[in-house]
Amino acid sequence: MTAEQSPSTARRKLTFLAGFAVYFAAVWLLWDTPATYPLKIFVVMLHEISHGIASLATGGTIDKIVLDPYQGGACYCGGGNAFLTLSAGYLGSLFWGVVLLGLAGARRVSNHVLLTVVGALVVLLTALYVRNGFGLLFGLGFGTALVLAGRKLGATASRVVLTALGLTSCLYAILDIKSDVLDRPHLQSDAAMLAEITPLSTTAWGAVWIGVAVIVSVVVFGRAYRAA
Repeated sequence: MTAEQSPSTARRKLTFLAGFAVYFAAVWLLWDTPATYPLKIFVVMLHEISHGIASLATGGTIDKIVLDPYQGGACYCGGGNAFLTLSAGYLGSLFWGVVLLGLAGARRVSNHVLLTVVGALVVLLTALYVRNGFGLLFGLGFGTALVLAGRKLGATASRVVLTALGLTSCLYAILDIKSDVLDRPHLQSDAAMLAEITPLSTTAWGAVWIGVAVIVSVVVFGRAYRAA
């Protein structure tokens, strides 16, 4: 690195850290407000779709997906590998968060094109698999909003949207595991159902998943910081 490049690199890294700080401060302050509600439901949708993808990948089917306005949902699957399908929910939303962050950092394809594609996929998956009124309204509406944003926003603004979606998905995966599994192990969660077919307890599965989620999030943050 040359002396001329060093100040520029330092500024980019400071801008990166400042952006993350602003994001997390905003999420912290607005977490229980309507401002973050659509993002939470979006992550729930990713969670349920991940169950369905795991079922399809292991020879099963997706009968239907439902989303409810209280940040809950269910994926009704037939067949497939129960272990992988149950494990795919929380870890799937984490995975899609990482994918969205990767798309936000893409260089070969414009971010506004990628945002449009993400929105179109949300609309398509909703039309194919979501089968309740609220879920259809949300999925079609949110996906359409992303398509319109991708068409109207510039590359920089689209990158901000993709980054917000990815970060929220990673963060919500961690908080969701803590809330559903560690704080309330009596709930009939994915971990509880997994505990019925494995030697590990509900709490143990929650600890494993949250450990994976934290490690992955730290690694992704480190890579993003080094690339800034």
